[in-house]
Amino acid sequence: MIFKAVGDSRPYPEHGLTSTRDWSSIPPRMVRLESLTTTRSTLNLHDLLAQDSTFYGDLFPHVVSWRGRYYLEDGLHRALRAALQQRPAIHARVLELPESEGGR
Repeated sequence: MIFKAVGDSRPYPEHGLTSTRDWSSIPPRMVRLESLTTTRSTLNLHDLLAQDSTFYGDLFPHVVSWRGRYYLEDGLHRALRAALQQRPAIHARVLELPESEGGR
C-alpha cells in the first residue's frame, strides 16, 4: 500500500490556511508516504501527467497533522508521482493542529 489510508474527506477542523501564501510560512520537511491518509480518493490523470503541474501552485504538498495522523490535503498528484518513482518520502509543508480542536 502506498498510503496509510485513502479517505474522501477532511476529518480535522478548519484551519484557516486558504492560499499558497498562507502555507508558504511553513517550512517543508520530509514525510513518509506510508504515514499519509489522503483526503481525496480520486485523481485527475491530467494532474498526474502534467509537466507544469506545480506552475501555478506550491511546489510542496500540504499535510495536516491532527490527532496523531497525517492528512494529505493538497498534492496527491505529487505524492503519487513520487510513489511511481519508488521514492518512500516527499517534502511537504506540515501544519500541526492541536489535538483538542474539533471536539470529536
